[in-house]
Amino acid sequence: MPSTPATTANNSSNGTTGGAAPEIMLELVDESGNTIGTAEKLSAHQAPGQLHRAFSVFLFDPSGRLLIQRRALGKYHSPGVWSNTCCGHPYPGESPFAAAARRTHEELGVSPSLLAEAGTVRYNHPDPDSGLVEQEYNHLFVGLVQSPVRPDPEEIGETAFVTPDELAERHARAPFSSWFMTVLDAARPAVKELTGPDAGW
Repeated sequence: MPSTPATTANNSSNGTTGGAAPEIMLELVDESGNTIGTAEKLSAHQAPGQLHRAFSVFLFDPSGRLLIQRRALGKYHSPGVWSNTCCGHPYPGESPFAAAARRTHEELGVSPSLLAEAGTVRYNHPDPDSGLVEQEYNHLFVGLVQSPVRPDPEEIGETAFVTPDELAERHARAPFSSWFMTVLDAARPAVKELTGPDAGW
C-alpha cells in the first residue's frame, strides 16, 4: 500500500495552515440540518462546539481501493493524522455537493469522475490534542477518481490508496482523525453499492 507524498503546491482558498488565515464563516444548523445562522470557523470548533454543516468525501479507484490522506502538519486541527479522501465545510449558502467537489479539487487537484450523495451523519468528536470539538452535521459523498492526484502540500502530507485489509492494518498502527470511523461507517452502504461485493467494503 504505497503512500505518495504531497509535493505540488496549489493555491488554497480555505486557509487552515499556520499564520494569519482569512476569516472563514461556517453555516450553523439545528439537529435536523436546517440552517440557523453562521459562525467563524475557529470559534465554531472551540469547546463545547457549535453544530455546523460539514461534508466528507470517499473516493475510490477503479479497483475499489479507498483514497485516504494524511493531513498536513501545519493544519490547526488534527494535523498529521490520516483521514478520508477529503472533508471540509460549505461556505454559507453553498450546497454540500458543490463544496465537496470544490475542496476535492483544491486539496487533491482532481475532479471525481463520479460523485454521489451517501446520506448524512451527526456527531460530536472532541480532539484531545487541540481541545477543539467537531460538532458536525456531515453530508457524505462517495465517488470515483481516475486521474493522478496532485495534493496541495499545505493541506495534505501524504496520500494512499488502500484496500479494506490495508486500511485496517494502517488504522491499527497510525493515528487517524477522531471522526474517520464515524463517517466511514455511515457511508458504508453507499460505498458497498459503488464498489461492489468483490472490493470487500
